[in-house]
Amino acid sequence: CIIVEYKGHKILNTVDCTQPNGGQLPINVDLMMSDFAGGASGFPMTFSGGKYTENWKQDFIKNERKKLLNYKAQLVKSLKPKIYCPFAGYFVEAHPSDSYIKDTNVKNCAEDLNALISKKDDSITTWTPKPGAVLDLGLTLRDPSDRKAITDAPPGAQIMKNSWKFDQYVNELNAAIDEEIFKHEGWVQFYYNWAGFKDYNLVVQVIETDDDFNPILNGYNYFVDFRDLSFPRERPKDCPFEEIKNRVGVVRYVVRHGLLWDNLYIGFQNRLSRDPDVYHHRFWNHFQTELPLTGPDWDRFLQEVHDGKPDAQTTGSNGCNVS
Repeated sequence: CIIVEYKGHKILNTVDCTQPNGGQLPINVDLMMSDFAGGASGFPMTFSGGKYTENWKQDFIKNERKKLLNYKAQLVKSLKPKIYCPFAGYFVEAHPSDSYIKDTNVKNCAEDLNALISKKDDSITTWTPKPGAVLDLGLTLRDPSDRKAITDAPPGAQIMKNSWKFDQYVNELNAAIDEEIFKHEGWVQFYYNWAGFKDYNLVVQVIETDDDFNPILNGYNYFVDFRDLSFPRERPKDCPFEEIKNRVGVVRYVVRHGLLWDNLYIGFQNRLSRDPDVYHHRFWNHFQTELPLTGPDWDRFLQEVHDGKPDAQTTGSNGCNVS
């Protein structure tokens, strides 16, 4: 949550904040800005098994978007900003391999939120930003009815981009597939030792896949038992379990550079199932926010391979299976 004072104007930006400052926020700011769309995480689109049928997902998404719309409108009404602008949420799952997410992940639109706010409190000026549109904050604050204060977008202005150069991004990700470290299955143990998460009652199976989430030939398929950070060859019984299928280029890029797992989960790059259907906050919070700031020392890992240390070898008992 960001509060900006600029030229005598107070601007409140609450993007990506849930109950910031315990809900204690300044009232009557000159301009409040926020997200509006919903759908930024992988839940529930990337989940399968159990209750996660297509009908259940559609009903859940519809209800959640409605709840978000009402929450945002009520928050704006309670804070009474002079001007409100919903600006964060203009994204599209554009790659052809993400067409299922694009079709399933229905989002709110800014115009609907502004209409709901105006219905609740017509004293609040609302503005929907579009390419080419301009809001003069000073003029609007002095006289909201001044037609010169807001310049509308030109007729037919394109809101969302409709062409992309996917290759420049995908090629960078896929370059990680052939990194030397992945020729030695010891990378798995080295990586999770670096990540530093253990003493938690959960077993995770990680499966490398193609773009359609089918296991790939010579891809890694392994178990991690976070109770003692071991790597069994089979799923242990009587332990909470989560299966995570990751697109191989993205997951290897994340591992190679020590990136947070938001790149997988929020990027819609995996598919998940869990037994029982429980959200493991400690696990996800660690891999999404608490990984070490310095990435894995892969040079040291390769040196250990060269020196013949057992944990770094291509074969061994660390629980890795190659599909």
